This record gives sequence, C-alpha cells and structure tokens, in this order.
Amino acid sequence: MSNKKPLSIIKIGGNIIDNPTELSQFLSDFSNIKGNKILVHGGGKSATKMAQSIGLTPQMIDGRRITGQPMLNVVVMIYAGEINKNIVAQLQANNTNAMGFSGADGNLIQSTKRNHPTIDYGFVGDIQKVNTVLLETLINNGIVPVFCAITHDKKGQLLNTNADTIASELAIAASEVFEVTLNYCFEKAGVLTDVDDENSVIEQINSALYSKLKAEGAIHSGMIPKLDNCFNSLSKGVQKIKIGHHRMLKDKTAICTSIEL
Repeated sequence: MSNKKPLSIIKIGGNIIDNPTELSQFLSDFSNIKGNKILVHGGGKSATKMAQSIGLTPQMIDGRRITGQPMLNVVVMIYAGEINKNIVAQLQANNTNAMGFSGADGNLIQSTKRNHPTIDYGFVGDIQKVNTVLLETLINNGIVPVFCAITHDKKGQLLNTNADTIASELAIAASEVFEVTLNYCFEKAGVLTDVDDENSVIEQINSALYSKLKAEGAIHSGMIPKLDNCFNSLSKGVQKIKIGHHRMLKDKTAICTSIEL
C-alpha cells in the first residue's frame, strides 16, 4: 500500500460553468469531497460571448481555439478573472478554503508558446513544468487550489492552455508526492459509444480497447485528445482516472467511465 496521502484532482467543463444551477450543485458536491483536492476549470461560452460583443470573431481549428492578442485579453479576463473568482467565492460560501490561480501565480505552471509547423495557434501554451513544491505546500496548508486555463512562459507572456491538459499535467506532477485520482466531469455520464444515447456508457477502457474503438470510429473528435491525456497520465504515475457526470463525485454507484492502462 502507498503511504502517500490521497489527492483528488477534478476538471469541470464549460457546460457546467455555463449553467449556474449545475455549477452551484457541482461546487456543493466538490466541497463535500473529503481530503486534499484541486479544481481545474475550463472557460465555457462566456469568453466567446464577450469576444463577439466587442467585435472579435473566435477562430477554431480542429476544435482548438486560435488565440490572437485581442482574444488572449478576453480569455484572461474571463477565465482568470470572472469565472475563477466566482468559483472561489462560491467555494468559500461552502466552507472550502479555495484560492484561485493561473499558471503565472507562484510560477505554478510554466509553458512555452506552441510552435506548430503549419498552424499559428497564437498565444497558446504547451506545458513544460509544474511547481510541485509550491503545490504541495499549498495543499498541506489546507488550501484548495482552483486553476483556470491560463499559464505563462516566465518571460512575461500569458498563454491560453487546454484545461484538460492542465488537469493531466498537475496530476502527473502531484503523483510524485500524492496518490492521485483524476476526475473529468462533464455533462455526459461517461464515454459513450453513441453520443445520443446516455445509456451507452463504456464503463471501463484500457489501452487495448481504446485502440480498437478509435480504429472502429466509435471514439472520435474531441474525446480523442481527452483520452490521450488520460493514458499519458496513467503511464506517468497517476493512480486512477474517471470520466463522467459530476454526480459520480457524491454517488459511488453512479455509472461513469474508468480509465486504466
């Protein structure tokens, strides 16, 4: 048995953030999780709405946002500002001693600007390292860190960074000192074989089954980078990963997808 202390890392998607009732329920459930925990949140639709309201047209390539300077200004305001601080305030109302962070705070997550051979993603960050020592200090002092999807390059530049990847890299780094369970919470009950059928949850996926489902086209588009992240995390020390609706946090019998090597 590991003598490391358990740590739950939970990532919530934009669909939960976009629904105030759902978010409030989630934050209440999250507050009831015993022990050490970290919350990572995406951005939801508010950044897109804000961008459109000031005349910016959001650009996406293969589901990934292109982040020019004006768009970066918007996502920093919305992710690191409005969304992050609202979540922290609601957690405090639930007696959870949360603190909100971007990757720049305390140099917690350092990235480099993505360098792609053919596509200029703009100010998008690929994570290089996590400040595990500070993260451990915060957690051991009873702080619940709440991370938004913004990192930095330690040269003064903020970078828009995929929240699933942030959750995965935090989990890998923290697994040196904690026994980490990573939960990806979104509006579906888990990974589905049929997107329109909530009852088609695949309850367990290992790498062999994953390869097979990808080859058959049963798992595709946005779920592939999410699952690639999961298998990467497991191969680097993360103990357990679950994907599903946030009801799985309080209901141990709720159906969800467990990922294992």
